[in-house]
Amino acid sequence: MAMLAAGILAAAMAAANAVEVTIHEWDVPTPNARPHDPAVAPDGALWFTEQMANKLGRLDPRTGRIEEFPLPTRDSGPHGLVADAAGDIWFAAIFKGYIGKLDPRTGKVKEYPMPDRRARDPHTPVLDQNGILWFTLEQSDFVGRLDPRSGEIRLKRVPTPDAVPYGMAITAEGVPFFCEFGSNKLGSIDPSTMAITEHPLPKGARPRRLAIAPGGAIYYSDYARGRLGRFDPSTGKVDEWPSPGGPASKPYGIAITRDGAVWYSESGVAPNTLVRFDPVAQTFSVTPIPSGGGVVRNMVATPEGKLYLAESGVNKVGIAEPKR
Repeated sequence: MAMLAAGILAAAMAAANAVEVTIHEWDVPTPNARPHDPAVAPDGALWFTEQMANKLGRLDPRTGRIEEFPLPTRDSGPHGLVADAAGDIWFAAIFKGYIGKLDPRTGKVKEYPMPDRRARDPHTPVLDQNGILWFTLEQSDFVGRLDPRSGEIRLKRVPTPDAVPYGMAITAEGVPFFCEFGSNKLGSIDPSTMAITEHPLPKGARPRRLAIAPGGAIYYSDYARGRLGRFDPSTGKVDEWPSPGGPASKPYGIAITRDGAVWYSESGVAPNTLVRFDPVAQTFSVTPIPSGGGVVRNMVATPEGKLYLAESGVNKVGIAEPKR
C-alpha cells in the first residue's frame, strides 16, 4: 500500500510540474542497426553509433537527412562516440577493442588498438578541455587516456574488481568521473597521474550514466533502484530522489541542459519516458517518448538546450525540444 501511495504521489507531482516537450523522431535507414549513443557535432548535426550495423550515422536536424558511414573493420560494434572541435568523430569499438576516429569529409577511419590485450572493450569516450580523449572499458575494468597528437594510449585498472566502468564525464576542472555500474561507487581520475579515487554511494546503488551540472554537482542515474542521485565532489555528500516511474523504472541515459535542468530517460517503463528534474524546486516532469523509446541508453544536450536521443530498440534517433 505504501509503494502504491508513493507511486500515485510521484505521478501527481510530475503532472503538476509538467514541462511541455516536443520530441521529433527519425528512422535509421539500416534495419536493426541498434543506434546506441548520440553526439552533437560543432555544426549541430546529430551523430550516432549503429552498433549492430557496423556504421556511424549523421542526422541533419534542419533537413532530416541521414547519412551513414560504414566502418572498415567488420563487426566493430561502435558503442559510444564524441565529436571534437574539428568535427572529427571519435568512437569506441566495443566488439573489436579499439578507439576509432572518423573524418566525415573523406569517410576514412583511423584505428587506435588497445596496448593491453586485457583491455578488450572500449565503451564510452569523452574529450577534456585539452583535447585528450578519456574512455571506459566496461567488462575489462579499465579506464583509458588517448592523446590524439601522439596516438599514445595509457590504461589504468579500476581498484574494485568487476567494477564495470560505464558512463563518463569531465568536470570543469578537467577531472574525468565515471560510473562503476558493477558496484555502488563513482570513480575519478587524476588527469596527470591517472590515479583513481573511488567515491562510495548508498548501499545497493548501481550508477550507470552521469552528467555534470554547471555548479559542479554530479548527477547519476541509479539503474538498479530507480533513483536519481547527486554527488557533491567537494564534500562527498550524496542526495537521492525516487524516480517518478518507481523502483523498477531503470533510469538510464542522462544529460543536463544549459539552464541546469537534469534530464534522463526511464527505460523500465512502457513507453520509455523523458524525465526533467528541477534541482532548485526538486520537482519532476515526465514526457512519454512517442515511439516507446526502445531504451534510451544515452543522450546529450546541445548548446541551444535541445536533447539528442538514441533509441536502440525502435531503431530511431530523436531530438527533444523543451518549450521556452
